[in-house]
Amino acid sequence: MALTIADIGKAVLDTEYAVRGPIVARAQELEKSGMEIIYCNIGNPQALAQKPITWNRQLLALCAYPDLAKEAASVFPSDAIAAAKAFISGSKHGIGAYSESKGLKFVRDAVAAFIKNRDGIESDPDSIYLTDGASKGVQAALRMLIAGTNDGIMVPVPQYPLYSATITMFEGRLVGYYLDEEHGWAMSRDLLEDSIETAKKAGIKTKAIVVINPGNPTGSVLAASNIKMVIEFAKDHGLSILADEVYQDNIYKEGASFMSFAKAMAELGEKSVSLFSFHSTSKGFLGECGQRGGYVETRNLPSDVSAQMLKMQSVSLCSNLPGQLATYGMVCPPPAGGPSLPLYRQEKNAILEELKIKAKLLADGLNSIPGFRSNEVAGAMYAFPRFELPKGRTDNEYCMALLEKKGICTVPGSGFGQLPGTAHFRTTILPPRASLEKVVKDVAVFHAEYS
Repeated sequence: MALTIADIGKAVLDTEYAVRGPIVARAQELEKSGMEIIYCNIGNPQALAQKPITWNRQLLALCAYPDLAKEAASVFPSDAIAAAKAFISGSKHGIGAYSESKGLKFVRDAVAAFIKNRDGIESDPDSIYLTDGASKGVQAALRMLIAGTNDGIMVPVPQYPLYSATITMFEGRLVGYYLDEEHGWAMSRDLLEDSIETAKKAGIKTKAIVVINPGNPTGSVLAASNIKMVIEFAKDHGLSILADEVYQDNIYKEGASFMSFAKAMAELGEKSVSLFSFHSTSKGFLGECGQRGGYVETRNLPSDVSAQMLKMQSVSLCSNLPGQLATYGMVCPPPAGGPSLPLYRQEKNAILEELKIKAKLLADGLNSIPGFRSNEVAGAMYAFPRFELPKGRTDNEYCMALLEKKGICTVPGSGFGQLPGTAHFRTTILPPRASLEKVVKDVAVFHAEYS
């Protein structure tokens, strides 16, 4: 007898992932029928016309076909050839063989050097695990933390659905804490305390807190004081911290800056709170989503817990090697004085400057629409505007109608979580500028007519 839906476990059936839900499926149907769709639902830069960084693609090409280095010295710059040879030598077998389970040692060394250069603090390569994108690192941490059905994970509201979906699949409990929309989506100690106390009364044992900075879907950037407050809160309640820092290069607000949780913990002298911090090749200015590269750095984990983390990595043998190479390219840009550096800087700065322009364009445009209100897009790749709905309508209905009428694919705010009685949607800032301008104009027309 064939497998039926009745054979599928409840945890799988209950798992939802709004970013690729029914609205996206409908968008694909409409596109096949000939309708032009502007996909604003997902942070997928190269699908929205962002060009790859030359340096990373040269490394990928040279390592995938090492003979190119012999044949095409006139095509590839000398520093790219040298970096590719270093990777092939360090891996011993190139990108076609398994690596050790944590990932190639010399790549982890490079990640540790990157963290030290970024934060001015030491990083242990043996506490770094190379992963298939940041998502796999997040899932590994949550798999270890959720030991029973009453184990809870604090997650921001609104949040990225990776967290709610994974917690559901691992049969844990999501403990939502609201971000303060009125103050740029900041975190509040009072709201954190309310959340954990409510969970405790419900019999939930809260194990960890997730923080996404810069914020997805909010586009916020946390102040250093906010980050240190979270660390003190975690210490007071015996929580681990999962720091999702994949948008650390995406800062647009004047005066704002990224501070890692690792650096904040070092400044506080905090050594009792366990930290998992995640980074990825998919975001920033690289946009290499398809390469599935990333890492998780752990701090303050006992050796027996680290052994369990390694065991989990070993079950999948290792992360994919092209992704490890993409991570190497991310943390090891062209060397100073080399022929590749000018182009690398030009491409990086152009991408980030364009994103900054589009962040302002989108927020200002949405705020010009009667019934809409958007916080400044200070970082990351998204806006999460609040809008007025006619009585009896839902944000799901609104977003589906926006797609059907205008070909704009967004994600309803209910897929991320929002205050009861409010309506939002998430949209990226990634479409080309002309497309984003069209999005703002079409949303204005649609909203004025929607009833």
